[in-house]
Amino acid sequence: MESRIRLLFLIVPALALGLSGCAATKNLLGMGDESAPPPTAEEPGQVIEPEVERREVREADIDTENFEVGAFAGIMSIEDFESDLVYGIRLAYHVTEGFFVEGTVGQSEAGLTSFERLSGGAPILSDDDRTFTYYNLNLGYNILPGEVFFGENRAYNSTLYLIAGLGSTRFAGDDRFTVNFGAGYRFLLTDAVALHIDFRDHLFDIDILGEDKTTHNLEAHLGVTVFF
Repeated sequence: MESRIRLLFLIVPALALGLSGCAATKNLLGMGDESAPPPTAEEPGQVIEPEVERREVREADIDTENFEVGAFAGIMSIEDFESDLVYGIRLAYHVTEGFFVEGTVGQSEAGLTSFERLSGGAPILSDDDRTFTYYNLNLGYNILPGEVFFGENRAYNSTLYLIAGLGSTRFAGDDRFTVNFGAGYRFLLTDAVALHIDFRDHLFDIDILGEDKTTHNLEAHLGVTVFF
């Protein structure tokens, strides 16, 4: 009899423990009370509604044509022969958005050398030989296209470009093979009119002062071109 009572006391707690374990397992596997409300997926509304006033900006677009023609004027420093006005014309063809081919013709006048000023003797060059005329064919590349803003309602497309090429320079009674390179800045005033600021170096060999050397002839000019 006593053994049966002990067995009864052992069975009852075991059954209670098994029932509680089954309930926990149901909750763990998502099989619990289905009446629990699902979590809400709604996001809280925006507290502050931004009101940004959009301003209209007129932007000059490059013309659809690929040819560009214009004129320029500036200053040229002819090595050993002082600086003087330079002027000329340019014609360019834009092959792609990055590359363009340009032909330029420019002219300047050489001044007196230091030797001519100090000696007071006969001039080294005649007046005709002092005319400095160059013809160049160049390849350019646009490296930094961007925009320039003037005021609040006007924007101009612009680009910084590198340029280099070969040509010939007529100076001191001879035609001299010339290498030139430099950089320029172009921005569009209208859809078809552009303003240029250019810096170039023209290199060629010369020996009229008693030694054969390569001269650097620096040029800075401002130009206006039209796309057509």
